[in-house]
Amino acid sequence: MRVLIVKTTSMGDVIHTLPALTDAKRALPQVQFDWVVEDSFAEVPSWHPAVDMVIPVAIRRWRKHILATLRSNEWKQFRTLLRKHHYDLVIDAQGLIKSAWVTWLTKAPAAGYDRESARESLASWAYQHRYNVPRECHAVERIRQLFAKALDYELPAGKGSYGLDRKRFCGGTPEAPNVVFLHGTTWHDKHYPEVYWRQLALELTQRNIRVRLPWGNETEKNRAHRIVDGIEGAEVLPKLNLNGVAAVLGQASAVVAVDTGLGHLSAAMDVPTVSLYGPTSPALVGAYGANQIHLCASDCEPVLAEADPAVFSALTPQVVLGALQPLLPATTTPVV
Repeated sequence: MRVLIVKTTSMGDVIHTLPALTDAKRALPQVQFDWVVEDSFAEVPSWHPAVDMVIPVAIRRWRKHILATLRSNEWKQFRTLLRKHHYDLVIDAQGLIKSAWVTWLTKAPAAGYDRESARESLASWAYQHRYNVPRECHAVERIRQLFAKALDYELPAGKGSYGLDRKRFCGGTPEAPNVVFLHGTTWHDKHYPEVYWRQLALELTQRNIRVRLPWGNETEKNRAHRIVDGIEGAEVLPKLNLNGVAAVLGQASAVVAVDTGLGHLSAAMDVPTVSLYGPTSPALVGAYGANQIHLCASDCEPVLAEADPAVFSALTPQVVLGALQPLLPATTTPVV
């Protein structure tokens, strides 16, 4: 049996699909899986041992120039890969019109969320097999339920497993105690204030804990340099691809992350992580896994502070340090 997974974006959503894949492979070892995903995230499915072929798409880019895309070699290549194998089933794990369109292109039997469950209800018309999955569940658990229903196996009890081997990204001698700051995110009001990042970096480096900051674009690079400016023991990393970031996370003692895709990658690798939530809630899409601590600004007492965005003013560095301390190696100096 060969199954195609359609889950194209975003990074967090793609990572959220991995535990369902682990469930399915354990229940049905003979099944082979391929995966359609945006080219910028194509590394992620390839990390899971159950995935045979990754089929990259560029829907975000293609839809800006539809006619040119349909005449391009890139489009022909995609169609060729999509029809390279006969699929017994296609599972649209996204439930959007764009993912339903890709599902329809395969001309294979399709499964997905029903009208009440899909994020965009019209997407359900592309599926021959439609399943109701409660919206109130965490995203990981929703996808696990969808796979179990679509492939007809009993949903395993307990937390899902991402199925990633940390040794794939890093091995050998562990790094000295270090904390990675995942500071980059799309929306302004999800950013943790720079002044707070600097205070965190100062506190940690004074305890002989290195601080490391990756970045993905020039804006993030400039922010990282402002955060570490003049702080000995804090460093801005060079430009890294996803494999490179995963290697850095795999050697981290702990991570502090805003609401971002890389925070979900940290969770998928079982790296102890403190995730910071300002305007968003972790209830349905928060970092999922072992040693994951969620700090919500709304749960803290308001304080007067120079914090931009102001939504994070209550989530002071001392609050974050208090949550971070139990995740750090026992040899580090306690937070006072």
